[in-house]
Amino acid sequence: MRTALLQSSGRPGSTAENLKVLDEAAGRAAAAGAGLLVTPEMFLTGYAIGDAIGRLAEPADGDCADAVAEIATNHGLAIAYAYPERDGDAVFNSAQLISADGTRLANYRKTHLFGCFERDHFTPGDQPVVQAEIDGLRVGILICYDVEFPENVRAHALAGTDLLVVPTAQMHPFQFVAESMIPVRAFENQMYVAYVNRAGQEGEFEFVGLSTLAGPDGIARTRAGRGEELVLADVDPAFLAASRENNPYLRDRRPGLYGPLV
Repeated sequence: MRTALLQSSGRPGSTAENLKVLDEAAGRAAAAGAGLLVTPEMFLTGYAIGDAIGRLAEPADGDCADAVAEIATNHGLAIAYAYPERDGDAVFNSAQLISADGTRLANYRKTHLFGCFERDHFTPGDQPVVQAEIDGLRVGILICYDVEFPENVRAHALAGTDLLVVPTAQMHPFQFVAESMIPVRAFENQMYVAYVNRAGQEGEFEFVGLSTLAGPDGIARTRAGRGEELVLADVDPAFLAASRENNPYLRDRRPGLYGPLV
């Protein structure tokens, strides 16, 4: 499945403009043969928008979800997009996966909040593994800081995730996560990892770009630069199956020894 990574900070503070950016990117991705398009963290609203997060937050089945579903249907590809989700009085840093026919497949709430900014504006989620099937692939979702905890990605590996999509807002000076950690996560857990970042300055944050899709051999199939960019790479189920057959990490685990970790 060809996967498109939309590296962009969009238009912070305007869901309408960000939906336009998403629609344009979906058209380009579909024309290039993509079956899935993934956005950065908080793409629909912007990340560094302060108290506007609460004002712009919507339910998982809100107007923006309907708009994204229409974009997915119009262009014939699945979309994993990130947004602030309102559920009663709580606001979550969330990502939702919508199929090419507009069906809402999965919604994930970020479980590990980064820094005071996120802890001041969001409630942490409590479901570590969220997955859905797309074209025979089991697609899982994490968000940014979540992927930096090896336990999170291993939980997905044990649950059979083939492609882990990770909308992110990775900022300077932590670019080593995109450059080094993501390929290692893919290798040690025998999966593809699509890590999709924002780009440029936004408020007090400087996002480093470097979005990447890494394979189970630890090699990046594509890597963006520092600016706004749409990059694509293929997720190959046959290669993944062969890699899992040859790599013994998951088979050689000894869970009985790991109790002290928790």
